[in-house]
Amino acid sequence: MPPALSAEQQEVFDAIEGTRDHVFVTGRAGTGKSTVLGHLSRHSEKSLVVCAPTGVAALNVGGQTIHSLFKLPIGVIADRDLDDDRDLRKLLGAIDTVVIDEVSMVNADLVDAVDRRLRWARQRKEPFGGVQIVLFGDPFQLAPVPGDGDERAYFADTYRSMWFFDAKVWEQAPLRLMQLRTIHRQSDDAFITMLNAVRHGRVTAEMAGVLNAAGARPVPADPPITLATRNDSVNRINARALAALPGRVSTSRAEVNGEFGGRSFPADEALELKVGAHVMFLRNDSDARWVNGSVGEVTRIAGGAVKVAIGGAEHEVGPVTWERHRYSYSAATKKLSREVVADFTQFPLRLAWAVTIHKSQGKTYDSAVVDLGSRVFSAGQTYVALSRLTSLDGLYLTRPLVPRDILVDQDVIRFMTDARRRAQEAAGSVPGVAG
Repeated sequence: MPPALSAEQQEVFDAIEGTRDHVFVTGRAGTGKSTVLGHLSRHSEKSLVVCAPTGVAALNVGGQTIHSLFKLPIGVIADRDLDDDRDLRKLLGAIDTVVIDEVSMVNADLVDAVDRRLRWARQRKEPFGGVQIVLFGDPFQLAPVPGDGDERAYFADTYRSMWFFDAKVWEQAPLRLMQLRTIHRQSDDAFITMLNAVRHGRVTAEMAGVLNAAGARPVPADPPITLATRNDSVNRINARALAALPGRVSTSRAEVNGEFGGRSFPADEALELKVGAHVMFLRNDSDARWVNGSVGEVTRIAGGAVKVAIGGAEHEVGPVTWERHRYSYSAATKKLSREVVADFTQFPLRLAWAVTIHKSQGKTYDSAVVDLGSRVFSAGQTYVALSRLTSLDGLYLTRPLVPRDILVDQDVIRFMTDARRRAQEAAGSVPGVAG
């Protein structure tokens, strides 16, 4: 069963469900943003659609990509002509609320294109055609990916920044910040304080010393998962470790039905395993034997099943199916519906001697080796890596942290500072979820 909402999570749900406000739900890693989103998608009485910027992110929330839902071209959209689609007009006309997950990866131009599409579909001049917009994400963790030189020049000339919060539509539509504050992943107040300092770029020399002292401990003979900045490092670690195991490689090929839109699969199309392989689970188990991000070791491969040991207990793992959805509107019933248009069946496992910091997003680990390579190359990367851990006792560093590893985007600082100030003014300076 999905977890029950905490009091502050319920407050966020009630604010979304009980108002027409445009809401941005954010919070530090481990505060339960995904829990609120899942509850909203299951229990909202509104005509609601869920979308995300990438195929995998959309799969994870049972929605569509933003581009496919709104039938938008890839790349900078600006004032490009958009297709006049009668069915899309009916679909968008039936929506009360649009939920966008991982919104920190969405650029300002795309937000304005969504606004333009909704005004067109509903023939209304107000922002987003009167539809409520609900955003989930943490801009301190993931950032929009810059395009080529021309695209960067366009954003520099047109927007204050690439970020979703600098879209032109927000000049006409207030965006209400609701910030989840209770951390569910970590319980050590000192570690939580250090993580918050990394998140905001306020790490003191004393904090850095504590993190580096903890991370300098020798890595165990059976090392935990490595979180690395680069794909090539991860692939090299996993391939080398798999090859070093005795025995024959067993390959499971995914069954794919329907159109998945390129190669945005939620797991490996060809999963190579051996007995002894370190693996990470990619889905929560319906019987709560493991969660998305649990790490174990393959103990047996036979008869179309894989056995994996997790924390001393052995579990049989079978293939699972991910479904890609599409929203549609029925003129006969006057209702919005969600249908399955493709599915992907594979073992919910990935080799896990190493994983990229980006793909560790949303995961929780008791211990991990953090490999920042020669340098950190994007804001929030160090924070994402460190905040995956449940405690400081599980941290191992391949090299000491240095000041240049703590990158924070100044546009994010500016937006969050302004948004908090507006929220406090609106609430009469009363502390709470929106403060």
